[in-house]
Parts: sequence; structure tokens; C-alpha cells
Amino acid sequence: MAHVVVLGAGLGGVIMAYEMKDHLGQGDRLTVISKGTSYSFVPSNPWVAVGWRKQEEIEVDLTEVMRRRDITLMPQGAARVHPAENRVELTDGQSVSYDYLVIATGPDLAFDEIEGFGPEHHTQSVCHVDHALQAERAFRQLVEKPGPVIVGAAQGASCFGPAYEFLFILETALRKAKVRDRVPMTFVTSEPYIGHLGLDGVGDTKGLLESQMREHHIKWITNARLKSVEAGLMHVEEIAEDGSVKRPHDLPFAFSMLLPAFRGVPAVRGVEGLTNPRGFILVDKYQRNPTFRNVFAVGVGVAIPPMGPTPVPIGVPKTGFMIESMVTATAQNIASLLKGREPSEVGTWNAVCLADFGDGGVAFVAQPQIPPRNVNWSSEGKWVHYAKIGFEKYFLRKIRLGKSEPFYERLALQALGIDKLKQTHTE
Repeated sequence: MAHVVVLGAGLGGVIMAYEMKDHLGQGDRLTVISKGTSYSFVPSNPWVAVGWRKQEEIEVDLTEVMRRRDITLMPQGAARVHPAENRVELTDGQSVSYDYLVIATGPDLAFDEIEGFGPEHHTQSVCHVDHALQAERAFRQLVEKPGPVIVGAAQGASCFGPAYEFLFILETALRKAKVRDRVPMTFVTSEPYIGHLGLDGVGDTKGLLESQMREHHIKWITNARLKSVEAGLMHVEEIAEDGSVKRPHDLPFAFSMLLPAFRGVPAVRGVEGLTNPRGFILVDKYQRNPTFRNVFAVGVGVAIPPMGPTPVPIGVPKTGFMIESMVTATAQNIASLLKGREPSEVGTWNAVCLADFGDGGVAFVAQPQIPPRNVNWSSEGKWVHYAKIGFEKYFLRKIRLGKSEPFYERLALQALGIDKLKQTHTE
């Protein structure tokens, strides 16, 4: 009889628990350790930040669904992982021992690495629903008293899609409020070019996104390093190819939302053999840690090296499609170990993204995520907006029902209409 523990109850942690449960035998136990009992659909946060969604519309209380699936939910949260002792120390002083551990915590948000940065200081965020609720209050103030807006992603960021998404959702919301003409907008990003996305672009994301920005009268600064923020003023350095400061910018703003760099959460950061210097979990191709062989990891907390040097450091995104493939491989590999076999399943690590722009959007498919690719496709249109709404609805339904099917891949491929395209490229 084995005890499997999943640390984290976000996108990766919840679907990890559902899939792992399907592979366990009678007498095996499954425990999920989380902070609180709620699952929140993070991709909806940009809508929350402009008042298009309420918090209760994008959250699911996991208490009942976990009970129905015979999964123990411990909402105290983890204080420290002790992999050499096969136990997780909880914030209330208790400890949970395990035979296998899956770390699915997501990231810690490194706002503190830049002076004046983050929701506790002078900029907004859409990384958590509570941040988005705070941003919505700031948005309402902006509508009442229009002024300059800055949106983007700071140095070290690895998740650029939500920055572009929020930029255009905000632009749409300002137009609907009839104040867009009084709100100059600038996109500030650490990417080397618009549409890089940490992936060296996908299809023509560079052309598509630059065109959208020109059409909507949005200026941009790339290779940007955020130096510091004070009330109403952002200090940014535009970096040249050789790493020198090409041009400093002092940008006034009435509203700003920049995504931060990520790092590993405090519960794992600094555990020798488990994490890299930024606190991300080291894994092999089977999602297993090379040092602690009964520890696996999925999701944003997994260490993935950047694609290559850029004038300003950036990371590689972990999309929902990629995370789901990590989850499926991990569940199957732990199941193999429980049966006395070695792991053999490897995640596909493809990328499918629906970026809603409020009344349109951009979609892209990268197979595999890192180039060169077998599929390298992007498109735009109003259909992306409606596909994202449908995606939100059905994914939340999956969470409420405790379903473990590979929902991201199936729904994304259907929504994008690329089943035939995928078949063509794999034959």
C-alpha cells in the first residue's frame, strides 16, 4: 500500500490528483496539500481585473469533489519539503510522510526583486485572483480619472501571454467605457521582440501582435529592464544587444500591470539536489528528480532552461497543454513504479494558447514548444474570444466533476480546428 502526496492544488496539482487517483489500487492513499480549499482558474484573471468576471465564477471549492474521489485534502499548506526524510512539513507543525511526492506548487512571484514593484507597492498583477480583484479597483479609478497605462512583463518573466492578453482586454474595456481616447498605452517587455513569448515566436506572432498594437495605437519598448517603480512613475532601461543601456525611459502612469519573474516557492527553494538556484524543481525526462527518485514535479515549478541568451533575461513558459502532458506522464510513471516497473512515459511538451483580446484574439500552436517544430502555427480573429469563453466553462466543469481526461489537448485541438492539421504533421 502506497501513499502518494500531491503538493499544490492549482491547475497542475488538481488534474494531477485526478489522474493519479485513476492509477492507484485498493489500499493506496492519495493526499493533496494546498493553501486553502479553493481552485481558481488563473486564465480568467484578466477578465476579473476589468470586472468581466466575479471571483466566485472562476473558483471551485475542492472539499466535496476531493471527498467524492476519496482524496484527502489538507488545506494548511506546506512549510518545507524534506525529501531525504520522505515527508512534508505543514505550516501548522504537522508532517505528512509519503512514498511518492509530486510537487505541483506553481511559482513564487518575485516582485521583491525590483524596488516599488508589485501589488503591495505601485503596480498591479493578474497572477492571482486577489491581485486581479485589486487591479479591478484600480481599473475603476482609471475610468473615473483617465491617464497613461503601462502593461508588460519584467526581466526574468517566463509567462508573456497573459501580459498581451490583459493589454488588449484593458484596451477593449477602456473603449467600452468611452475613455480610451484619454489613455495613452505602452507595452513594456523584456522580450527581444514583440511576440517572442519566450519561445522565439510561434508562426507569425511577431507580425500579428505588432499589427494589433499599431491598429490599437499602443506603443512598445522591447529588451526592457525594469529598474524601479515609484508612485505614478516607472524607471525602465532599454538594453542594447551588447548588454549596455541603449536608452533610459522615465514613464509616467496612472495604471500599470507588469508580470514578474518566477522562482520556486519557499517550501522547496534551497533544498540541495531538489532545485536549481532559482528554486525550480530539477527533473529528468520522466518528470522525476535525479537525486530523490521518489519525487516528481509538474507545472510552472519545473526547471526548464531558457532557449538561449537574450539582452534581457527571460524564461520559457509552461502552458496548460504542456502541464497536462507532464501530469499524464507522471501519473503513468508512478503507476509503473508501483507495479515494480521503471518509468517510461515522456510528456509531449507542446504549446497551445488561446489569448483573448476582449473582442478578438490570437491563437497559436507549437509542436514541440521549443523550435525547430513540426507544427508552427498562429492565427487571429473573433473566434478566439469565443473559444476562450468556452474553454473556461468546460475546464471549470471538469474540475467540479473531478474528471481526469486529457481535457486541454482535446478541447484546444477542437477549438482551434487543427485535428486535421495535427494528423497531417504526424503522418
